[in-house]
Amino acid sequence: MANRLIGETSPYLRQHADNPVDWRPWSEAALDLAREQDKPILLSIGYSACHWCHVMAHESFEDPQVAAVMNRLFVNVKVDREERPDLDQIYQAAHQLLMRRAGGWPLTMFLTPEGKPFFGGTYFPKTPRYGMPGFVDLMQHVADAWRSRRAEIEAQNASLLEALASTLPAAGRGAVTLDETPIAAASGALIESFDETHGGFGGAPKFPHPAELEFCLRFGRREPRLQSHALHTLEKMAQGGIYDQLGGGFCRYSVDGYWMIPHFEKMLYDNGPLLGLYADAWAITGKALFRRVAGETAGWAMREMQSPEGGYYSSLDADSEHEEGKFYVWSREEAGALLDEDEYLVASAHYGLDRAPNFEDRHWHLYVARPLAEVAATLGVAEEQAQARLESARGKLFAARDRRVRPGRDEKVLASWNALMIHGMAHAGRLFAREDWIESAQRAFDFVTSRMREGGQLLATYKDGRARFNAYLDDYAFLAAAALELIQARFRPKDLETAGWLADRLLERFEDREAGGFHFTSHDHERLIVRPKAGQDNATPSGNGMAALALMRLGYLLGEPSYIEAARRTVALFAPLMARHPSGWSTLCASLAEALHPTRIVVLRGGEKEMHAWRRRLAERWHPDMLLLALPANLRGLPATLDKPAGESVNAYVCEGVTCSAPVSTLSGLEQMLGGS
Repeated sequence: MANRLIGETSPYLRQHADNPVDWRPWSEAALDLAREQDKPILLSIGYSACHWCHVMAHESFEDPQVAAVMNRLFVNVKVDREERPDLDQIYQAAHQLLMRRAGGWPLTMFLTPEGKPFFGGTYFPKTPRYGMPGFVDLMQHVADAWRSRRAEIEAQNASLLEALASTLPAAGRGAVTLDETPIAAASGALIESFDETHGGFGGAPKFPHPAELEFCLRFGRREPRLQSHALHTLEKMAQGGIYDQLGGGFCRYSVDGYWMIPHFEKMLYDNGPLLGLYADAWAITGKALFRRVAGETAGWAMREMQSPEGGYYSSLDADSEHEEGKFYVWSREEAGALLDEDEYLVASAHYGLDRAPNFEDRHWHLYVARPLAEVAATLGVAEEQAQARLESARGKLFAARDRRVRPGRDEKVLASWNALMIHGMAHAGRLFAREDWIESAQRAFDFVTSRMREGGQLLATYKDGRARFNAYLDDYAFLAAAALELIQARFRPKDLETAGWLADRLLERFEDREAGGFHFTSHDHERLIVRPKAGQDNATPSGNGMAALALMRLGYLLGEPSYIEAARRTVALFAPLMARHPSGWSTLCASLAEALHPTRIVVLRGGEKEMHAWRRRLAERWHPDMLLLALPANLRGLPATLDKPAGESVNAYVCEGVTCSAPVSTLSGLEQMLGGS
């Protein structure tokens, strides 16, 4: 019989609905049951694309004997970390404090009936191995400790709650003077940790860290090494196995230090920012590689991740047919049978099929082993001919792969992750003049802001016609930033109006009016053991950083001083921490830069046809700290800050802070005014 997860919308929770474990979703009822029965809670947090979550499920949660122990000793609660990032943040932080090491997924935590954690870990094998205890033995020890060492557990709980509270930023005494010290410190930290050979930061496992790469591009004009580091990393990633060489899109991370073998899950939240970064890299360098990767990644997102209703799905699983990577890897025999001799010679040399197997010693995962020009020279053919053979080979391999059993797709629509893809798609669409990409972004934005909006507030997740859960800080902040990108790509008055609505809700529902900054959960959210208020970037950008950046820009666009003041209070709250511990603040550093030097806003007024050439010319010049709005002359109802007079052809206005230039009526004059920015 199915357990209590059968009625949930989360694909991850429903994967566990047939387990013999008496799973319950997180709820007050589950905590009440634990209190009534005086049992600890076994909390398991994961997500549907997670390989090790599947392993633990197959080994333990599907085993009736293991389930019997779980049901006897604990109240068992399953959480999808994508639906409940608030719980995931809290208990990942608690794990790190308790166990003195980073967490991950699956996260396995043992809680008191009040939800206070007292022991935990990540993946536990069913029987002892990898130097870890067996799960059944571990549960027996935890249950014994709960019965016999209650006073120690309560004392530890008190200390843990104090430690969690101490991680929250506190307002200092007196005014904070903002300067560029944190930006300089962050630049130095990134340069120091950069991998000069393979790109990226640190060693294995290696993650893309889009926020850090965006920082490097943004501040690369001040410190050229930052820009070169970012471009080198983007090139190495594009050539590695972390990038899907046949279908486009990036996997979550590389298990090695050189981007060859990924953990094969593909997450929407990585690919949105990376799409925007590859568009920027092309704008800076003009390299065909960056254009191709941006195009293929946008194509993958629209082909495989966009629902018929418009929203983007969450992720693709690492596994298919219960094997990690099976969908993506090859044997030489299979590839050789699909390609003719000329195609195979080019593809095998280019993608490493002519080398030793690189995945589990028996399969090949494609990566760029040799540049195509080198392959062409070795084979004695023109590079154009080699390119044609490679494209033919890619088409055949992709078609054959498409007939395999596909990895599972998590078809939840998450507001925050959609916002990141909308932002990247609209940004790349603007730079490459791809109207289909802009249309894709607008469809997703319209879906989220209509179907995931109820009672004057946003909801966080949507599945099977049902939107659920109070939206979090990231949902509002990321969507506000995405709206700013959309109105630059194709101006619609309703998108600007929605951006203002999102900004108002940020201040009303999340702002800490006393200390500054924004809580991760809204003021009317369920009370949990701590209320997160983080400023550092993780796999996704900082919600506080994105909120400050969006509010700063919207404040000047709409003439709303309250937005600018809230953004500055946020930056001031975190600035002392940023200066003392420089790593991980990339998004807030961008907000700090704009607090010190407000972004330029360029407003074009004129006929749409006439403005098109101006927009295309300006898109070729990379401006990371400039907003460009093309507003048709006949547009009415604009805020006073944007309602500029149109000229006979096009008038341009350059605004910095609250000051705008006189109208500029020639493109060359505008370019001269913008200078080298």
